[in-house]
Amino acid sequence: MAPSPLLPDCTGALVAGGQATRLGGVAKGLLRAGGEPLVARTLRLFRGLFPEVVVVANDVARYREFGAAVVPDRIPGKGAPSGLHAALLASRTPWVFTAGCDMPFLSEGPIAWLAARRDAPAVAVIWRGRLEPLHAFWSRDCLPVVERMLASGSPSMWKIATACGAHFLGEEEWAEIDPRGLAFENANTPEDVARLGLGGPAGE
Repeated sequence: MAPSPLLPDCTGALVAGGQATRLGGVAKGLLRAGGEPLVARTLRLFRGLFPEVVVVANDVARYREFGAAVVPDRIPGKGAPSGLHAALLASRTPWVFTAGCDMPFLSEGPIAWLAARRDAPAVAVIWRGRLEPLHAFWSRDCLPVVERMLASGSPSMWKIATACGAHFLGEEEWAEIDPRGLAFENANTPEDVARLGLGGPAGE
């Protein structure tokens, strides 16, 4: 029998819907660490943590081979808020943990630490002055707020989190579990790819 998930009330959502314009359109989830696509590494981690996993991606075919449900944005063209909305819609659990597909240093300890601090409809970290909404927990209670805000404009994740009544954890608190902020590292540019020691997708 498979072990019980660590967070049985939560879906792990890997958000891979961005255009990656600064990477020349490369599918960031297919970047490789140690020869393995980031999406495969993250889904393996998520399957040990959550009873359900989902990939949010508009290029569904690229991610289907990794064995998780793949859902596109239902309200496209609005960046990360669109991805959050799709993840909340797809979830059958009370909570969703969102992560970016280009985060190579996701790990169980920091995710569990953040999960233990779910005392509001959403919980996220402010690291070096910036909100980290793609390493955060969102309850399905946030869905009506997200839908309303997307219907009326192009809100930032900061505005969405504030409207949802999120609990924002500060840098000093997060440093207890992740002093260097490795969990938030991501690959937005070719320089990031080199700095993080990542390789390009197979065949590219």
